[in-house]
Amino acid sequence: MGVIDMAIVKAFNGIRPRLDLGEKIAALPYDVYNTKEAMEIVKKNPYSFLRIDRAETTFDNPLEIDIHSTEVYKAAHDTLWEMINNGEFIEDANPCYYIYELIMNGRSQTGIVGCSSVDDYLNNIVKKHENTLKVKEQDRINHINICNAQTGPIFLAYSNNESINKIVNKIKEKVPVYDFISEDEITHRVWIVNDINDVLEIYEGFKNVACTYIADGHHRAASAVNVALKKRKENKLHTGKEEYNFFLSVLFPHNQLKIMDYNRVVKDLNGLTEEQFLDKMKEKFEIELCGKNQYKPLLKGNLGMYLGNNWYKLKIRENYIPNDPVESLDVAILQNEVLSPILAIDDPKTNKRIDFVGGIRGLSELERRVSEDMTVAFAMYPTDIKELFQVADAGLLMPPKSTWFEPKLRSGLFIHKI
Repeated sequence: MGVIDMAIVKAFNGIRPRLDLGEKIAALPYDVYNTKEAMEIVKKNPYSFLRIDRAETTFDNPLEIDIHSTEVYKAAHDTLWEMINNGEFIEDANPCYYIYELIMNGRSQTGIVGCSSVDDYLNNIVKKHENTLKVKEQDRINHINICNAQTGPIFLAYSNNESINKIVNKIKEKVPVYDFISEDEITHRVWIVNDINDVLEIYEGFKNVACTYIADGHHRAASAVNVALKKRKENKLHTGKEEYNFFLSVLFPHNQLKIMDYNRVVKDLNGLTEEQFLDKMKEKFEIELCGKNQYKPLLKGNLGMYLGNNWYKLKIRENYIPNDPVESLDVAILQNEVLSPILAIDDPKTNKRIDFVGGIRGLSELERRVSEDMTVAFAMYPTDIKELFQVADAGLLMPPKSTWFEPKLRSGLFIHKI
């Protein structure tokens, strides 16, 4: 009988903020901000984890420094370990799991913080749906390597599992160790799981989970794996038990997650008049004029379009819907039927005429962009978590910018020393 694959998610000796500093240290992920925005935050709040995640902010001239230089990563290392030595971070004496709940607009999602196996990533038990860019990967490889720690958790999803839910709900009956509302009005709560029986129960619970899926954090995951492979080569006494063989993750049951729309704005109509463009669109879509009323799609296969101060409802014609887990995604249909053939945007990753707007910004942001620097906007229906699972299960990749998860996990609440 063959070995049944299962996810390995282990407890670890977490490094976390001193109890009174959780709210001050916790920060949005490093790639949400540019240097200027990060500087403003660190100026207002010198405890912000951006001092470590965007260590250029600790220099006298952040805007003039090369953010990928060794001295910036070295500053991240020094700041992190100085804060640990000062007691601003504390390290748990025994391996723990942590329960991390985020509440946004009354909707709660609760994940387990643990360390996923690098081998699971390599053997596709941790499934991906996105390609990574080498330059972004290299940045985090340097950050992990020089800091000697993983500081940004990878956001993973798994198929809802009742035995894991049971233990999580039991622990959530206790008083959380951190409980605060961040500036963007998200509630963050953390519980520590350090009772040996509870720890074992969670570990065993994941043995019934066949695989996990990267929801957000493909670059951080790939970087952690690269560092592990490098350390394996260098370590003559490598056993597989070393901490570098595992990467920091927060794992959520799929039915608690919400993917938001990820919308598109395009600079010009590729030489067409509005009338010519609409004529071409009519071949593939049923079009309904909504005028000044914003149209947010409520069903898969529907799109909103903002053009010439008017909103339109677009419905893809049946014969243009492919029977394929990737090609049938709304973002893929828009790319293959509109952006590429009509607007000449063949590679949305590199083309400067297209931009992407996260659904959290709302439809008014699309109107603003069209009034300022763009010509047409497309409001998408969000990709479903099950669609993400189907694509990853088929070993396929989603088009760029297919998913926007909210709320975003905070960095700095959990650190994994490697």
